[in-house]
Amino acid sequence: MASVDGYSWTPNEGLKAGIPCIGTVEPQTNIDNGSSHAYDVIVVGAGYCGLTASRDSSVAGLKVLLLEGRDRIGGRSWSSDIGGYPFEMGGTWIHWGQAHVWREIMRYQLQDEIKVSYDFSKGRNQYVQASSHGTQAFSHEEEEALTDSGLRKFFNKDGQYGKWVMPFPHSAAFTPEALTYDNMSAADRLLEIKDSLTPSERLSVETVILTWSGGTLDTVSFLEALHWWALGDYSYEGCVNRLAKYKFKRGQSAFAKLFFQEGLATSNLSYAFRSPVANVKDMENGVTVTTDNGQQYRARKMISTVPLNVLNTISFDPPLLRGKKAAVNTGHVNQIIKVHAEVRDKDLRSYTGISYPHNRLFTGFGDGTTEAGNTHIVSFGGQHNHFHPEEDIHQTTNALQGLVPMNIERLVFHNWSKDEFDKGGWYCLSH
Repeated sequence: MASVDGYSWTPNEGLKAGIPCIGTVEPQTNIDNGSSHAYDVIVVGAGYCGLTASRDSSVAGLKVLLLEGRDRIGGRSWSSDIGGYPFEMGGTWIHWGQAHVWREIMRYQLQDEIKVSYDFSKGRNQYVQASSHGTQAFSHEEEEALTDSGLRKFFNKDGQYGKWVMPFPHSAAFTPEALTYDNMSAADRLLEIKDSLTPSERLSVETVILTWSGGTLDTVSFLEALHWWALGDYSYEGCVNRLAKYKFKRGQSAFAKLFFQEGLATSNLSYAFRSPVANVKDMENGVTVTTDNGQQYRARKMISTVPLNVLNTISFDPPLLRGKKAAVNTGHVNQIIKVHAEVRDKDLRSYTGISYPHNRLFTGFGDGTTEAGNTHIVSFGGQHNHFHPEEDIHQTTNALQGLVPMNIERLVFHNWSKDEFDKGGWYCLSH
């Protein structure tokens, strides 16, 4: 079943809006319009937070209504199954160090349904750096060494590579020393260490930070980047392991379906998709939620999992607290671009590389082998040199070719910046 989300392109079929997704829900609602319902809780949003909240509330015996603007579950983590191969449109990689995610993986006994993105056993087996000054090729061992060296210099504000200023990265209660970096951007920090970085180290560091954040070096918070680094065990290898190495064999949407199905099995979960929320009125006797089409639903409580960058599209009565409203008005900086390419070049399975700062897609790597035996390349761009992939496919294919020459069979992607229910990628703070 196809979702209206996402795009695919092939040389023969051209650009198509909407791609297959096993997380698409049909029928779009299980509510009988002929009867009135009183709910214990309304959950807004069917990403993982919303799916978890609606499942747990349903399992606990509460009458739950799940409202979602899309036609599918998964939010910013969803996969398109094309030819038996899952292309991940948003969030992809998992790790046993991600405590909340791993709890759910163990709940559904998926610990053995995981595969590794990288395969350096054959093929080109190179890390390629392309810049305005030329192109260099490195081994993957050299890639790890120079990137780790550069990142250690970048994060070594305390003489201990961040370990002293952020000893407990699992906690949002940052140390006073860490909070002194709250107004520092990534660009500020790079200026401090510009004489200590080699050109290759600097290219690697900048593209890592831009990939993590989807922003620009001037807007990304050094504190936010330091937090990611600390969660990656203060090393490049640790960050790769936790952020870009392990993924589900059957894709994120197969995982999300398990949450939804468990909630439905209780018979306590009602749902309505293609139902964007317009207004929330919170009164002493309960909450009234009104959707864009004027439909009203009532419950004792409401749980909102709406992403930060779109919260200001909903009217709240009473208004959000001042601090929350300020956060909504500020938003986050992530405008990530993620483009998948299915290519005939089998030797690119072991490719990793960057093309920066001139290229619109500044990093990519071999992420799998499709059922047709082709190589899957995943690539990233962001607010730096931003573009919309569907607006000019020639420009998009040129950006891929700017990473490394490839013979493209198919493109698959989702434009998160134009997504009315996200307006950006995952949460990343500005300074």
